[in-house]
Amino acid sequence: MKTYKRKTTLYTLILSTMLLASACSSTQNSASNTTTPSPSSSPSPSASPVATSVASPTASPSAAPTTSQAPSSSASASTVTKELKDMYELAKSGKVNGIPFAANTGLTDNVEKTWGKADKTESAGSGLYATYSKKNAVIGFNKGSQIIDIRSNDPKLHTLTLSQIEQALGKPTDTKVNGDDTIYIYKASQEFQLKFIIPKSTGKVDHISVFDTIHSINNMAG
Repeated sequence: MKTYKRKTTLYTLILSTMLLASACSSTQNSASNTTTPSPSSSPSPSASPVATSVASPTASPSAAPTTSQAPSSSASASTVTKELKDMYELAKSGKVNGIPFAANTGLTDNVEKTWGKADKTESAGSGLYATYSKKNAVIGFNKGSQIIDIRSNDPKLHTLTLSQIEQALGKPTDTKVNGDDTIYIYKASQEFQLKFIIPKSTGKVDHISVFDTIHSINNMAG
């Protein structure tokens, strides 16, 4: 009986030892199977998610408003009309835009002091006409050295047509023909005429003239 109890106690001790050893082994295996994040697996700054760039709506070049757009035909017509009316207003004082002299009040000496000698001077009609090519101007004098005619052939005038002139100033007061040229005359005042000279060959203004109708007659005798 005693022998049986000893065997039982021994078996119990062996079994307990085996169970304890098994538990320890299981704990170790569990610990060894647990993966510890290595330094290389931790997110580095370069591995951080890159923010997706959302393109903001920008206007295409064709859709972007520009300030260099060509003016509309109506705006262009309005500009031409204004220029012609300004031209007519200056003519009332015997003046032409861009030329610092006036018919009636200016003299030959004034012109020569300001512009120097003319490229050429020649007779035309009953007056003398001094040509200043670089100024796009011809100045007419009577025999008293008084300015009676100021002509401008500024290239800006060469785009004007009779239709544009009549739209701005109405029908001319008078019309004359001189060879290939048709002269359209507007009465700017009791003294001055504004003339548009248009060759048939081009149909556009070649030059304009502000003409003193009074002093071109009174001082031409002799």
